[in-house]
Amino acid sequence: MLLTVVAFVVALGVLIAVHEYGHYRVAVACGVKVLRFSVGFGRPLLRWQPKGSPTEFVVGAFPLGGYVRMLDEREAPVAPEERHLAFNTQPLRSRAAIVAAGPLANLLLAVLLYSAVNWGGVDEPRAVLASPVAGSVAQSAGLRGGELVAQAALGADAMEPVRSFEDLRWLLTRGALEGTNVRLDVKPQSGGAHREVLLDMSRIDSREADAQLFRKIGILGPWTQPVIGEVMPDGAAQRAGLRQGDVVLKIGATDVVDGQQLRELIRQSVRGQEPLAQAWRVARSGQELTLEVLPEVKTEPGVTVGRIGAYVGAAPELVTVEYGVLEGAWAGAAKTWDVSLLTLRMMGRMVIGEASVKNLSGPLTIAEYAGRSASLGISQYVMFLALISVSLGVLNLLPLPVLDGGHLMYYLWEGVTGRGVSDAWMERLQRGGVAVLLLMMSIALFNDITRLFG
Repeated sequence: MLLTVVAFVVALGVLIAVHEYGHYRVAVACGVKVLRFSVGFGRPLLRWQPKGSPTEFVVGAFPLGGYVRMLDEREAPVAPEERHLAFNTQPLRSRAAIVAAGPLANLLLAVLLYSAVNWGGVDEPRAVLASPVAGSVAQSAGLRGGELVAQAALGADAMEPVRSFEDLRWLLTRGALEGTNVRLDVKPQSGGAHREVLLDMSRIDSREADAQLFRKIGILGPWTQPVIGEVMPDGAAQRAGLRQGDVVLKIGATDVVDGQQLRELIRQSVRGQEPLAQAWRVARSGQELTLEVLPEVKTEPGVTVGRIGAYVGAAPELVTVEYGVLEGAWAGAAKTWDVSLLTLRMMGRMVIGEASVKNLSGPLTIAEYAGRSASLGISQYVMFLALISVSLGVLNLLPLPVLDGGHLMYYLWEGVTGRGVSDAWMERLQRGGVAVLLLMMSIALFNDITRLFG
């Protein structure tokens, strides 16, 4: 819990500070007097003002936001000798640059963070496929498990190397959410000829990017050995006599070939609401044993499944993914661009009803993933920061009056017509923008509560 809170606060602090610094730095460069730079709202916890600087720097008590307060005749009287330092007296290009600088700073931060991970290298699962889910897109395409994915592509794009399972997962996510088929160049691990496999993503209803999305695709994880991991006290596995390190060879009459297939067989070991006892053949210390396992019945959204109270599957084979300086920076920029486009597409689909608003996430979900990524290591946490930084940058560029994108919309109008938006229209648009933003926040918070406590 403490790790989650710390990771969440650090993430918010870094991302908000970078966003506001973008506004601040460009404002100073354009000759605007900045009165206050604040990370957080409410009562100041820290405040300081560098000698000779007109700017007061503040850390507020509530970290969900920040602001840069500039000299502006619309907010308070400005002395005649300082009028040239006021934001509202600057030329249109300067005002637009100052407003756009915040979201762009977040996008640049994402490029830097993704690049840093690429340069430092990270251990990721090798792109060897586990057994596909029965009836899934992957199984229908002819995948059986154990194939190494060498290259992949969206639609008619050129094939590109797949460095790790995470590369493949990202491509599958894009394909599913965009409704674009995915082509895989695979070969058996044991050797043999390459073949191309087409995953037909039109079979997937991707309106909700939920936990079932990859189950519909059929590729849930990388190949692992069917080994029993840590056994929980008083669980079905312990009662059956299973031990950590047991290799599962057969369940009933079915040969077990990998950890994913083993997990699926355990899930399916129910009949209606009743558990189904089965004979397991396991290898232990050079001997083979037969044990009868009676799973526990658990209910997931819309389905009843079996559970044994043990970790299932060995750790996957890892590869170190590392890039050179230029290659890593280019890959970081490309990932930021791809995530930005995917975020915009999803938002657009939510607006026209092609995607569910259940995809919106709020602070509780962000906090949960902050803690989870931090517990996995610095590389995973940095990639989480990059993802949220992209989301913050894209969100702020939306043409809602209360956001940076809304102000850019005003400036576009001013540039086209030669006159600014009237005060009356400005007030109406601001009210509408606040209403839309509050609605989005309410839906996101409701989704958080439903996910975490439902």
